[in-house]
Amino acid sequence: MGEIEDAIERASWETFTKEPPKTLQGRINYLLRQMGTAKAVAEELGVTADSVNRYRRGARKNPPEDIAAKIDMAVRTRWQPQVRRRRRKQAGAAGGITVDTRARFGYKAGRLTTDDGRFRRLTVHLPAAYAQRLFDARDAGASDQDMRGIIAEGFKEVYFQDGGGRAMGLSDVELNDIDYLDLDY
Repeated sequence: MGEIEDAIERASWETFTKEPPKTLQGRINYLLRQMGTAKAVAEELGVTADSVNRYRRGARKNPPEDIAAKIDMAVRTRWQPQVRRRRRKQAGAAGGITVDTRARFGYKAGRLTTDDGRFRRLTVHLPAAYAQRLFDARDAGASDQDMRGIIAEGFKEVYFQDGGGRAMGLSDVELNDIDYLDLDY
């Protein structure tokens, strides 16, 4: 997963109305209900079916860190899909998306160009149209660079040009060297 895709996934986790199972056994049992077999869960996690059954029975209580992270990710990506879809639809239709980032922004404005802009920490609420484009791009399997372009275009319109009130000669904005990026919708 790329940075943008991870941020979208993390943002969708904040919309849960009920917390996912907290115990290892609860998480494994949930995955077994969702995926059907221990073999399917094992393939998802990169372990053996016997390990999955040991986690389920409680015979093995402390998986390695990387496996614990995979279990957590597998549960969260499957938890409350209808709630997350409804929230995403609302963001794409009317609510928009808030992007909080620290990154280097490059720009093109007439003869002036820089791809080595300064780091800026920005928190900008992008309109619903950009949220929908971002979700559609993710669903279509767009690259992280393509999704950065959508966010950069939104920053150009909303932040740099202030909705048409300034910097009208600005033709392109690039989002480079992301230090961190967080989304909320």
